[in-house]
Formats: sequence, C-alpha cells, structure tokens
Amino acid sequence: MTMKILISNDDGYQAPGIVALYEALKDIAEVEVIAPEQNNSAKSNALTLHSPLYVHKASNGFRYVNGTPADCVHIALTGLLDYRPDLVVSGINNGANMGDDTIYSGTVGAAMEGYLFGIPAIAFSQVEKDWHELESAARKARELVQGMLQQQLVGQTPWLLNVNIPNRPYADIKSMKLCRLGRRHAAEKVIKQQSPRGETMYWIGAAGAVMDDADGTDFHATAQGHMAMTPLKVDLTDHEALRYWAQTASRLSALPSSAAA
Repeated sequence: MTMKILISNDDGYQAPGIVALYEALKDIAEVEVIAPEQNNSAKSNALTLHSPLYVHKASNGFRYVNGTPADCVHIALTGLLDYRPDLVVSGINNGANMGDDTIYSGTVGAAMEGYLFGIPAIAFSQVEKDWHELESAARKARELVQGMLQQQLVGQTPWLLNVNIPNRPYADIKSMKLCRLGRRHAAEKVIKQQSPRGETMYWIGAAGAVMDDADGTDFHATAQGHMAMTPLKVDLTDHEALRYWAQTASRLSALPSSAAA
C-alpha cells in the first residue's frame, strides 16, 4: 500500500521550501499539501477559534488556508481529508528551528498537531535563511522519510522529530546526529518606532544568541555540518520537581480557607 503524507509549513503555500519538499516526496508517496495562505512563522500551536477558516486550491494543486500551521493540519485531520495520513511532514522552513526556537516554531507546531492526533510527524528546517542549497536539503529529507518507511517506523505508534539541515551542497552534508535541544539567551530588546500617526509601534526583537551549543546539542551538530535530529515530546510536566512541589502543595492544602484566600 502506498504511503500517504500530509505536508504543511509555516512560510506559506508558495514558499520555495514546501514546493521543494513536495517535489522530493511526490514519487515515493501519495502527497497532499495543505498550508497557510500567508507566512505564519512563530505561530507555534495556535488554533483559530473565533473566526472562520476557508480552504482554497492553488493552480498547482496545493490547498491553502487563511489560518495557522496548526489550523491546516487540524482541519485536514478532522474533516477536510477523507483518509488518515500515515505521516505528517512540515517544512522545509526558511531558517533554523533549534533550541528554544521549537517552542515558538509554526513549522514544529504543524508537525506537533499531527503527533497529537497520533500520527508520526517530522519538522524539517534549513539552518540558514534564503533557501540556498534547498534542493540538497529536500533530497536529505526524502532520504530520511524513505529510511523511516524501510525500517517500518511509519505505523500506528506516533513520534515527533525535529530535523535541521545545514545549507550545504548534498555531498558536504555530514551524517545524521541524534541531539538534544540547545538553549538561547533571552531575546533582544523590543524595537520601538513611531507610526505615521505618531503612535508608538513595537516590534518583537531578534532571537537571543546561542547560550548552550555544547557537544550533543543541535546547535553544535549543525555547526559541524551534520544534520541534527531531535525527538520531541509534548508532556510539559517537570517530573523531577514533582516531589518538591508535593510538599508545598501539602502545606497549602492544610491552610485554613480564609488564610488561603
């Protein structure tokens, strides 16, 4: 049976990255593209709940939605498609999604939405912006998807992978490294400007510089020319701190209602 893949992204349905990913995967699977109409970078897992979503089809067969990356995957899996994809693939993003970036990334958010519905999912990003060596990245993405299929890892058990690919010629991209997420410093300061009407405008500042790029992190691997693959999970529970907070919760529960108020 032919594998069915749903592709989305956060750069929009016309972005070179999603076109390259579709071209790389279309002859190894039945591929459907459902992506945002406009750039939705840094939308994370946001869903549109208070306005309607519309789906249109482009001349190349891609469908696009006036919503977020998570919207695209969500509506695809809850009624737009008449089948369940075997794999959700997001990207290829225009720039890295490493370390703290994964919290904000719409690319990761689209893949995570598939994972939340119990479907294996991969988020692909290029480390540098501007799409150079995009065909090489798409070729590497295809190889990874083929490898997952050959190893029978595309099945009923969901998993979520974040993959970053250096912007290098195909032959210069080194082997895959399994990595943990690195860390960034806090973001740069907000940028203030005056609007033509004299109002103050605020622009979110640039992402912070890398703080943890030690050996074993995604930052370190890609800097050395390797593809970086990080398995992600959705459970945000701080399991190590449960015992500490259990004591606090017990003391708070023992307080009289008036004191607690």
